[in-house]
Parts: sequence; structure tokens; C-alpha cells
Amino acid sequence: MSKVLILPGDGIGQEIVAQALKVIDYLNKNHQLNMTLVHGLVGGAAYDETASPLPQATLDAAHECDSILLGAVGGYQWEKLERDLRPERGLLGLRSEMDLFSNLRPAILYPQLASASTLKEAVVSGLDLMIVRELVAGIYFGQPRGVEERDGEKYGFNTATYSESEIRRIGHSAFKIAQLRNKRVCSVDKANVLEVCELWRETMIEVAKDYPDVELSHMYVDNAAMQLVKAPKQFDVMVTSNLFGDVLSDCAAMLTGSIGMLPSASLNKEGFGMYEPIHGSAPDIAGKDIANPLATILSVAMMLRYSLNQENLADKIEAAVNRVLDQGYRTQDIAGDGNSVVGTSEMGDLVVEALA
Repeated sequence: MSKVLILPGDGIGQEIVAQALKVIDYLNKNHQLNMTLVHGLVGGAAYDETASPLPQATLDAAHECDSILLGAVGGYQWEKLERDLRPERGLLGLRSEMDLFSNLRPAILYPQLASASTLKEAVVSGLDLMIVRELVAGIYFGQPRGVEERDGEKYGFNTATYSESEIRRIGHSAFKIAQLRNKRVCSVDKANVLEVCELWRETMIEVAKDYPDVELSHMYVDNAAMQLVKAPKQFDVMVTSNLFGDVLSDCAAMLTGSIGMLPSASLNKEGFGMYEPIHGSAPDIAGKDIANPLATILSVAMMLRYSLNQENLADKIEAAVNRVLDQGYRTQDIAGDGNSVVGTSEMGDLVVEALA
């Protein structure tokens, strides 16, 4: 028996999570998943109802559950709020409160979608890499930060900080994942310029000594961005800081043809995880039944694999998505010539049918 907190959030979050719930309902009824769902608020939807992007009730529910399934947060209507009240603060607050320090972002090119990538098929065909991003430290959380007036003009500042223990634990996470894959870790930093990255590199070298079966390499972040576009299949596992991981994972996502295809997992040391698609709330297409729900459905598969010890059902979901793609069905973001274009809800129904 597992208990999962469902947080649709804002924008297309409501629509895509609804499709993932269809998959969960099917598995509950037909495969003894025994998953209990708890529904909550986060982001702009939470602010509108409670005046907070992360209500205490949501935090309490998170502590009582085994994992979280999140849609997306954010939207134009909340952009002028004070920073601490914006939807994104709810997401950052959940990561911090639950200590979800290890963010797993796979970039996998489904063979059926090779033509959807903006790069040549020969460059991306067979792509399967994992970006492990540190998620609760670095410049996004460092203090001091702010905007103030100095000498008659505004001055903005943020602080990039990492402790040795924070680097060490994300390193262990990356190396353990690499042991289950092709046993290669590339640590991405900017050690030639930033002292915080010097510590990052030194610590990664120390962590690597515990994993003699895994090859460690290092790459500066600017070169890593170039190499992701030039020769992405050279990478197996990339491990990097919060800021660099944010940028590189979105770059890697587009190698696969659509950001709408990629799930993610954010884990703490106990294996509790928050699972979500890596795309945003896309308010411009919300309510139009055109958003791609596959990343959210695949996030359920990641949740079953990494937090709930249901690897067989995770495999079943991934196989169902493959079958739907084999049949030529696509949402408009991944559609090509000869494909059958379907909406958000129909794509969810098709995946459920493919599970049978």
C-alpha cells in the first residue's frame, strides 16, 4: 500500500495530471497497485485559495505520503506578486522542506521520434543519458541575495555556495545511478573561474574513489553545452550543480524532439520523491486539450521505479507509451507527416488502452 500526494498545480498541470491519474486508476483496478491518492494545492492555484503558494496543509500531506506527483506551477497572472508569494516559491519550498537534493532528468530519444529532433538523426539516434542535478543548494538558495541601491543605482546579487557534504551526497547519487547504467560519470563545473566549482571538482574526485568500477571525467559547463549539441551520445550520467543542471537539462530535452516527453524525479536520502514533467505550466495552451501528457505519465513510471519498488509496473507504463508511439499517435508538439494527431485527453486514453 502506498500513498501519493497529487499536486496538479497551474496551467496545463491540471490536464496532464488528469491523464496520469487515468493510468494510476487502471493499475489500481487491474494490477493491484494499491495506491491511495491525496489531493492538494501548490503554486498559483494554492495562492488563489490560501494566499500562499505552499500551504501548511500541503506540507503536512507531503510528510504523510510516500511520494508526490506534480503537474506544473506558474502563470502570467501571478508574475507581479512579491517574490515569496509567486508560484515557483511553492515548488522551491517543497524541494527544500522534503530535502529533495537529487534531481534525475533522463533524456531518452524514442526511436519513433528521431525525426522530431532539430538535430540530424545520426547525432541523436539512440540517445539515452541521465542528468543528475543538485536541487536544494547552490545559487538558487544561497544567502545573501537581493536587490538594493548602491551609489545611486540598483544592484542585484546572489550567492553561489556549496558545502562539501552537499557535493558529496549528490556525487554518491550520480555514481550509484551510473553503476546501473554504463558506468560513466561526467561532472560538469566551471572550476577554471569559480572557487565553489573548485571545491565541487575536488569533492567529486574524492567520491569517485568509492566507485572504482565507474569512470569519472570532468567538463566545463560551456563546453558541456556545446558537446550536448555536437555529440550528445558521448554522455552516460552527467552530474552538476543546481544552476548548470537547470540549463543543461532543458538543452538535453530538446535533443529528444520535445520537452513534453521527458519526466523527472527529485529524491531525498530516504527515497521519497517528487515526480514531475520537466516542462512548465504553458499557460498559453492551457485548457486547449493540446498539451503532451506523456512526460507526466512517464513520471508515474519513474515514481514506481525509484520510490515505490514497482519496477514491473514502471516497465509496463513505458512499454505502453512505446506502443502508442508505434501506432503513429502524436500530440501536436511531436507530430510529423503521416501521424495521427490527438489531444491531451485522447493520448491519455490511448496509453490506458495500451496497458491492457
